[in-house]
Amino acid sequence: MKKCFLYAHGGSKNHGCEAIVRGTNKVLNQDNLTVYSLNPSEDNLYNLNNIVNIKKQTVEYSKLNPKRILASLKIRLFNDDTYAEKIQYDSLFKNHGNDDLAISVGGDNYCYSGYKTYEILNKEFNKKGTKTVLWGCSVEPDLIDENMAADLSNYSLIAARESITYQAVKKVNKNTKLIPDPAFQLDKIDLPLPIGFTKNNTIGINISPHIMTCESRKGATINNYEALIHHIIKTTNMQIALIPHVVWKNNDDRKPLEILYDKFKDTNRVIILRDYNCMELKGFISRCRIFIGARTHSTIAAYSTCVPTLVIGYSVKAKGIAKDIFGTYENYVLPVQSLSNKDDLINAFEWVKEHEYEIRTHLNNFMPEYKKRVLQGRIEIEKLLGE
Repeated sequence: MKKCFLYAHGGSKNHGCEAIVRGTNKVLNQDNLTVYSLNPSEDNLYNLNNIVNIKKQTVEYSKLNPKRILASLKIRLFNDDTYAEKIQYDSLFKNHGNDDLAISVGGDNYCYSGYKTYEILNKEFNKKGTKTVLWGCSVEPDLIDENMAADLSNYSLIAARESITYQAVKKVNKNTKLIPDPAFQLDKIDLPLPIGFTKNNTIGINISPHIMTCESRKGATINNYEALIHHIIKTTNMQIALIPHVVWKNNDDRKPLEILYDKFKDTNRVIILRDYNCMELKGFISRCRIFIGARTHSTIAAYSTCVPTLVIGYSVKAKGIAKDIFGTYENYVLPVQSLSNKDDLINAFEWVKEHEYEIRTHLNNFMPEYKKRVLQGRIEIEKLLGE
């Protein structure tokens, strides 16, 4: 019988990546599941190594190593970096063959131009007879050109996490299934609430540096968030918790959140959470009254615990997930590219607040069955393992 392993895990300082691995481990329910990580030290920091077997995904060769020399020559003479990309993952190809199933857990890797690395990995695994799965993914339909279509067609299974991706990808791979993101199955841990966080009367707010790079008007995102916080303080009795969900050095939610905190800390209405693992963050988010989030998995933590949620989105995944939950993404997703006036976010928040009861009721009724659909992933994986 085949064994499966996970690869393309970026590291747990992106708590969305951590949530995917923890959720996948729960769904697959396999002993000693191996996860190849780009940042094992991060995974150890959040104790992910207590539930899965963490291994480093990449190999570093010295400058004098023949493979490194050959890679350099190919780049210099032919402008071809394919070999250089491939040899980084020699340990993956050395340790696994046709008795294994390789599951790529980088959910939105195919939303960006850098997907070529995963095309190389998919091709090499297929050469060795290792079946591949693209797991919990979103794919921008407009990016599916001839090359990407050929690559996607070589996966033995594609688990699309929302219907916009599903409709696009099933055209190029008949083995595409619509299965919600594994993080919907993530467990939560309820730590004591910090001072200033009032259970069920706190607005959770997440912002990311990444969405700020997608804005159409420079400064529009932070200006909208500032205006929103001022509005909440002025017009409600609700507290505000600023909640980071990615803390990578070059992509750290805490940086814009600290700018917001510094502006409003003297009001005694705003707190900022420090770094926690994804289950603990889900515990805090679950006790919010309303959640406004930019990071996909911060919003999945809210949706899955039935917290009315407004997503500040930038790609297909935000729209697709909201559409599958509510039947439409209108009013549930505010594209960051559409922010122009400083009250755009206020208006979107007011709509959610006005419909708060109906949204929560819908989530309470809808979410149990939706979360069960994640478990269909185990059935699909077991089919491949049994072949």
